[in-house]
Amino acid sequence: MTDTPQHALWNGPAGQAWVQAQRLLDAMFAPLATVLAAAVPAGAAWQVLDVGCGTGAVSLAIADRLGTAGHCTGVDISAPMIDAARARADAADVAATFLVADAQRHAFPSGRFDRIVSRFGVMFFDHPQQAFAALRDATRAHGTLHAIAWRGAAENPFMTTAERAAAPLLALPPRTPGGPGQFAFAERDAVAALLVASGWSDIRIEPLDVACQITRDDLTRYVALLGPVGQALRGPDVDAALRARVLAAMDVAFAPFIDGDTVTFTAACWALHARAP
Repeated sequence: MTDTPQHALWNGPAGQAWVQAQRLLDAMFAPLATVLAAAVPAGAAWQVLDVGCGTGAVSLAIADRLGTAGHCTGVDISAPMIDAARARADAADVAATFLVADAQRHAFPSGRFDRIVSRFGVMFFDHPQQAFAALRDATRAHGTLHAIAWRGAAENPFMTTAERAAAPLLALPPRTPGGPGQFAFAERDAVAALLVASGWSDIRIEPLDVACQITRDDLTRYVALLGPVGQALRGPDVDAALRARVLAAMDVAFAPFIDGDTVTFTAACWALHARAP
């Protein structure tokens, strides 16, 4: 596999952190997994590819919905996350297949899949037009794409609260405008142009706003493991006292999202729909 910055990121501490946070993230983003799985006809004889499948929540939900008639394959660049997904499939006795690969470069058989799905996996390609062209080639004629991507940071204040609160205390890695990352698909017209350029047709990009929740107890774990703050807290220059100061700052920063024992926010996303000609 090509050793890209994304490969290094997701096969290192970031990938391990997502494995550690699997239960938390499954709970947080369960409504979005439901959106993707519910759009697949129950018992359909479909071959589905889940791009950027992570630890497998969406793949397992779709495989369960398809039953023995169809099959879901999950692909992710992160070996630690794929190991976790395989273990979950074995434990649940669900017949999903998981593949460690870079979806934009992997040689999928042409016309293999009836549907390509993704929950927050398509924003991390370093060559997105190449990636979407390859995925279109892997889709049968008139097969479909159904992906969920974040809109902009301004519409998702929960997702940047931790780094804004920690900025006075930590040296945080900058977000690269226009580069691979969480908000890379913020501009609707740019995403539509990308899909057109990569050969997709019947393109629809629709706002999708979904209420997501975690427990208050999970909030500290979320901040400490994930995103720019989680990455910075793993740094060698962060001692126990600084870590405690950063995490203490989160109680005030996240107060607008906390109601009793529940943390609730709106995931402001795009639902991407397209068809292979």
